[in-house]
Amino acid sequence: MGFFDRLSRLLRANLNDLVSKAEDPVKILDQSVVDMQEDLVKLRQAVATAIASQKRLQNQAEQAEAQAGQWQQKAELAVRESRDDLAREALTRRKTYADTAASLNAQLTAQAGQVDTLKRSLTALEGKIAEAKTKKDMLKARAQAAQAQEQLQSAVSGLGTNKSMAAFEQMEEKVLAMEARSQAAAELAGADLESQFAALGGSSVDDELAALKNQLEGGKPPIALPADNAPVAQLEPAKAAEVDAELEALRRSIDKL
Repeated sequence: MGFFDRLSRLLRANLNDLVSKAEDPVKILDQSVVDMQEDLVKLRQAVATAIASQKRLQNQAEQAEAQAGQWQQKAELAVRESRDDLAREALTRRKTYADTAASLNAQLTAQAGQVDTLKRSLTALEGKIAEAKTKKDMLKARAQAAQAQEQLQSAVSGLGTNKSMAAFEQMEEKVLAMEARSQAAAELAGADLESQFAALGGSSVDDELAALKNQLEGGKPPIALPADNAPVAQLEPAKAAEVDAELEALRRSIDKL
């Protein structure tokens, strides 16, 4: 295969590809209907021309027949007047016009057939154009719907790799992380506040307990508690009454808290 043949094939292939990509169904449909309308106009002009030619042939044939009839009458008159020479001349003219009328009638018959054919073609083309107009609107709507669906699919398929979508998802994750940190901080703050209040309450109770101990002890040395396994000694009656009074005072002070 020669170089120029390969180059020519490559150029044709690229041009066909460019044409295929550039073809817009909506525009092509509109242009096709426009072209058919132009063909319809040309066909109507052809039909009008054929009909005019038919009318002209018909008029010429009628005139030739009329002339033939007139020369026939003149020939008869010449015969009645015993003018054979004039009769012969009139018959010659009559024959000429009669032949012309016959030829024109033959052409008129052929022209009438052509006109009928053109009229049928015109009617068929008008029907096809009307059908094409109806289909054009439907096909345009289908083409536009297909293009919209194709664009939508392209947009959806490109969302995963789209930079804007990636940035959006990244910011969404960041917002979720911020909300989690804020919630954790709130929980920690609430726990710390509760511990602080608990510490305040504990400090007051400790102070009251220390004061109560001082009040009960009255400056006396602390009473040694028996060991866990040592037998509990019996208190003297005086000391037992004093302990009961102190215990009652302790209960009252606790009830006031």
